[in-house]
Amino acid sequence: MNDQRPYPRCCSTPVDHWPLPEPLTGVRLLSTSFDPALLDPEDFDRWGIPVQKGVRKRQAEFLAGRLCALEAMRGLTGKPFVPPVGEDRAPQWPQGIVGSITHSAGWAGVVAGHRQHWDGLGLDIERLLTPERADRLASEILTPSELEGYALMSLGERAALVTRTFSLKESLFKALYPLVRQRFYFQDAAVAEVTQHGTARLHLLIDLPGDWRKGAELDGQFATFDGYLLSLVCIPARPSSVASI
Repeated sequence: MNDQRPYPRCCSTPVDHWPLPEPLTGVRLLSTSFDPALLDPEDFDRWGIPVQKGVRKRQAEFLAGRLCALEAMRGLTGKPFVPPVGEDRAPQWPQGIVGSITHSAGWAGVVAGHRQHWDGLGLDIERLLTPERADRLASEILTPSELEGYALMSLGERAALVTRTFSLKESLFKALYPLVRQRFYFQDAAVAEVTQHGTARLHLLIDLPGDWRKGAELDGQFATFDGYLLSLVCIPARPSSVASI
């Protein structure tokens, strides 16, 4: 990270690391912590990041996420690049790159990789839910099969289940949406085969455009740290998509 400009006071220096259990070929994950109270609006112009409207929290998290994206692009391509916001509000990555941005409660991160290896990458960070909030959200987030045995779990187990399922399904949406361009929801996928190592399999419960049919399986992984749960869903490149680059 050779830029001579000091990083914004509201953000820590982005860290290039891999807190998840399974590394992915050619994929970079950068993160930063941020404090909206320290935001200086001039930092948007200093770093060539479009100014965002809204409250300081929204502005700070956008700035933090785009700083991570800029450094991820520098590492992958040798050139800093700030993904613009598309009409659907999703970040627009340069040709040959796929990625995802996430932020929550003072933590922001980016995952990005080359399209020759990956058709989609989805990253999500969540604060671990309290048992009370998990119980309120359970029927919205969990499918009927995922709810089986829920009432018999301890408070901690229920909170962990809902947090993990929520985050993995958010990551699934971020990975798949750029490919299918159709919105889908929590009841349209299920999380299965979760391991203690931190890996999971996700199953689609509906048909989506392209080759994405009900029953299709995707790989996910997750890790917890400092009161957060971070999850990632990856979609390996298919031969046809690699040939079209």
